[in-house]
Amino acid sequence: MSRFPISQHQMLEGAQRAPIPIDAADLWWRHAVFYCLDIETFQDSDGDGVGDIPGLISRLPYLADLGVTCLWLMPFFPTAHRDDGYDITDFFAIDPRLGTLGDMVELVRVARGLGIRIIIDFVMNHTSDQHPWFTQARRAKDDPKRHWYVWRDEPPENPDPPVFPGDEDSTWTRDEKSGQYYLHHFLHNQPDLNVALPEVRREIDKNLGLWLEIGVSGFRIDAVPFMFNSAPGDAGAGGSNAGGTGADGSAQHQYDGVDHLARVRGFLSRRSAEAFLLGEVNMPYEQGMKWFGQARDGLQLQFDFPGMQRLYLSLARGDARPLADTLAERPEVDTSQQWANFVRNHDELTLDQLPPKELNEVFEAFAPDEGMRVYGRGIRRRLPTMIKDERAVRMVYALTFALPGTPILFYGEEIGMGENLDIPGRLAVRTPMQWAREGGFSSARPSRWVRRSPDGPYGPAEVNVEDQLADPGSLHAHLRDLIGLYRSTPEQAWAALEVLKGGPAEVLAHVNRGEDWAMVAVHSFAAEGTNVRLTVDAGEESGDAVLTDRITGEKVDASAPLTVDLEPYGWRWFLLHPADATVTVS
Repeated sequence: MSRFPISQHQMLEGAQRAPIPIDAADLWWRHAVFYCLDIETFQDSDGDGVGDIPGLISRLPYLADLGVTCLWLMPFFPTAHRDDGYDITDFFAIDPRLGTLGDMVELVRVARGLGIRIIIDFVMNHTSDQHPWFTQARRAKDDPKRHWYVWRDEPPENPDPPVFPGDEDSTWTRDEKSGQYYLHHFLHNQPDLNVALPEVRREIDKNLGLWLEIGVSGFRIDAVPFMFNSAPGDAGAGGSNAGGTGADGSAQHQYDGVDHLARVRGFLSRRSAEAFLLGEVNMPYEQGMKWFGQARDGLQLQFDFPGMQRLYLSLARGDARPLADTLAERPEVDTSQQWANFVRNHDELTLDQLPPKELNEVFEAFAPDEGMRVYGRGIRRRLPTMIKDERAVRMVYALTFALPGTPILFYGEEIGMGENLDIPGRLAVRTPMQWAREGGFSSARPSRWVRRSPDGPYGPAEVNVEDQLADPGSLHAHLRDLIGLYRSTPEQAWAALEVLKGGPAEVLAHVNRGEDWAMVAVHSFAAEGTNVRLTVDAGEESGDAVLTDRITGEKVDASAPLTVDLEPYGWRWFLLHPADATVTVS
């Protein structure tokens, strides 16, 4: 059943609204709704079994109706097809299976007309080993392209570990033709670019400039700490990036990754006033903060990886405290920066910041079979198949939109898509979008589809857009209503976060505070009903405190302590008046 018995208009009618921050239009990405998708698995327009740009264009009205305001496209460049498009052979072109540059221009234009901006993946931390640059670089040690990559006569004594343990044993691979080793933090067929080299940095600028001219509004930077690595010599990538003389005697260049990111940010700002950088920085808060920069010269957005990982520990325990403790430590950021809240992204559900005991707790709860896990640190499943209770799924998304920050959805989350564990690795969660009971992704036979859909209770016959659009109580309707509330109240995204301590262990209670606006939210992680007691102190001069239910519009006198009953995985949002009132829970 829907938690939204009245319309968005009724919810807002008569409510006391704070003025929208005056720079909200310029910093639009601080309160955008992001939606990530892979073009090849979203919609096929020509019946070849591969999604394409014209197919995506045909589905843009659906995304606009859902409330999406920014579309994040996974790589769509020509590729060697060894890592789902991340092994790129040309950064300045479109994979011909997906369309043309002309199609991309049309996509940007049509999306903009529907109020949707587009950002793209930026993956110039490495190339495919089939890229012409690397093909040329491996010809000879004195080739002009040689130092576009990182070479050594022997691997360092203490190399960085591979990003994909099990798939790779080392971050260094010997090139038989030249007799030297090249660096690759990811797969051996993805050699790392030497971004310390001025020529490579110029190519980065040219690539950013191309897509900005085509009309994209920003970039999601893949693996920021690896791309902008400035570690000392034997630590790995810094062996070529840290300056001095390389193992082959070549001149090296002084390099500082944070400074390079600042230069990229400066280039972006000169070329486009609206463009921004969203960074994949999977680090604890104190380490990740440096990538925001010190003077508005770093990333504008970062994924909140610590919060995401502790969310799953709280779900596994039915205890909100792990997540509450982490959110209480989340640093406040400058008004030109923002945290990105997400439930999962397109990769494995990484849990590498959890200590081993806690990691095992989450594994036992949500990935009990070894085949559900990957790299010893992650899960290759989607949320609905892990927790199975749709009430919990709805609560998780309510919390995602209740927190200050920018929400990011992965395609299919709005209908509760599952995964296909018969597909290896991270591709298990990158199955075709489920538009209708028979699939709806392509007119080709399913055997010709780029990837196979899941079967059973999470397959297209049971979970699809067509059925959910016709059901006002569906998960899709729930997400659309949450998005509507979020978009109607930019203050919610811009607010400061105050985590309330002292309530029941299973309840996360917090206050979002703006200058003249505040919201109290409570979310239960328990499979049984519970309650939480709210005490509001408005002060002697402010009169009686009032809480207004953001879903029903009901006003509740909070001059005395108030007991809020919560159903299993229940949640409530209240506008707080006066906005500066003190709230405690018990």
